[in-house]
Amino acid sequence: MEIIFIIIALIAGVGGGFGIAKFLEKNNTSNMIKNAKKEASSILRDANLEAENIKKDKLLQAKEKFLELKSEHEKEILNKDKRIAEVEKRTRDKESQVSNELAKAKKVNDDFETKATEYNNKIELLDKKQQELEKLHKSQVLQLEVISGLSAEDAREQLVESLKAEAKTKAMSHIQDTIEEAKLTAQQEAKKVIINTIQRVGTEEAVENCVSVFNIESDDVKGRIIGREGRNIRALEAATGVEIIVDDTPEAIILSCFDPVRREIARLSLHKLVTDGRIHPARIEEVVEKTTKQIDDEIAEVGKRTVIDLGIHGLHPELIKVVGRMKYRSSYGQNLLQHSREVSKLCGIMAAELGLNVKLAKRAGLLHDIGKVPDTESDLPHALLGMQWAEKFGEKEEVCNAIGAHHDEIEMKYLISPIIQVCDAISGARPGARRQVLDSYIQRLKDLENIAFGFNGVKNAYAIQAGRELRVIVESEKVSDENAAKLSFEISQKIQTEMTYPGQVKITVIRETRAVNIAK
Repeated sequence: MEIIFIIIALIAGVGGGFGIAKFLEKNNTSNMIKNAKKEASSILRDANLEAENIKKDKLLQAKEKFLELKSEHEKEILNKDKRIAEVEKRTRDKESQVSNELAKAKKVNDDFETKATEYNNKIELLDKKQQELEKLHKSQVLQLEVISGLSAEDAREQLVESLKAEAKTKAMSHIQDTIEEAKLTAQQEAKKVIINTIQRVGTEEAVENCVSVFNIESDDVKGRIIGREGRNIRALEAATGVEIIVDDTPEAIILSCFDPVRREIARLSLHKLVTDGRIHPARIEEVVEKTTKQIDDEIAEVGKRTVIDLGIHGLHPELIKVVGRMKYRSSYGQNLLQHSREVSKLCGIMAAELGLNVKLAKRAGLLHDIGKVPDTESDLPHALLGMQWAEKFGEKEEVCNAIGAHHDEIEMKYLISPIIQVCDAISGARPGARRQVLDSYIQRLKDLENIAFGFNGVKNAYAIQAGRELRVIVESEKVSDENAAKLSFEISQKIQTEMTYPGQVKITVIRETRAVNIAK
């Protein structure tokens, strides 16, 4: 019974538990359904909101797209209208142009028809006149036959006789032309000699300038060349008369002066000073003095080498020095020594072609311009001055005459004289040989310096800055500080009244007093 009771209790417990479980399950299910409904309603509400937002966005996008398309459409319509207006304008212009052309064509056609009518009328008139002229000619021939008593055949015979006389006249004219042609042939042969001479000489086309570049190893040397407060560079400019330009150009110093001898002295002096390393005013003056002597020796050596190269012997030592000085002179921008060597060779070639004395011609060619390198200024033309020098130093009369006559200052007496003149023209007239501007520029600088030397107490005068400045160094014993200012004013006034120059000229008068004693 207990077992049955236990089984019944178990069954009842299981049934109660099942019922309770069912009840709990039902309760949970209802809660879940409620929660699901709540969640579904929330999702639905969110979905509706999102749908509304999307709808609004789409509507806005659609409106923007519509506005954009509308704007583009309006632009396209405007462009089309503009193009249509342009086409219409071009069409109207073309129509106007065509109408103008038609009017012109009509006018031309009318003119053509008018001229054609006039032309036809003139042709008819000319035909009538031609017929009248033929009738008049026949009647005149008949009248001439009656008057002269000659038939047409007799008149023809007389015409033949007159033609014979005319033929003789033409023959004489032909003979005269032949003679003239022979003269021209002789001139052509002479030209061939000149051309052959030119072709056998190859020369440079170099033009001298007024600037030399002095190269240095480093820019540190520039400071030593300038010196404390610029005293070294001032001393160098005062001693050489050359403008020293020290600028930002790397490893280079520019030497500017119209006189090549001064430039060379300054260049060699700078080289010695930089190599030695001792750069101060006293040392600068010493080196410049030694360099000047060295240049004088070099001038003599250049003269000797030149006469040896050209095969000229027995030239006076003073003339050899003059030839050497030509290296540092220029004529219209052409180096005078190169020009004289060139003329000498040309003269030798031309004299050989003509069977004349070659050595004498070369000698005269080398010396023809020695009057351009005088120690002092002279009023004589350089040709006459050179002739005087040649006579003074024992040159032959043929050479002296060739020197003096090569610019027609005197009469030519010997055959080599015109040869010198021709060869001088050949050398100077070739392209690039000379430059007139440089010569006038150098002459202006020389005139500036000469004006300064015309005043008392002036020791040295140097034209620098391309002639825009004149530095005048005076003797302190003869010119006081007060007189220095007066001298500067007087020089400026004289330059202003006697010279023609571009821009302004600055006159700087330098007066220096030195006290030197020797301790023993």
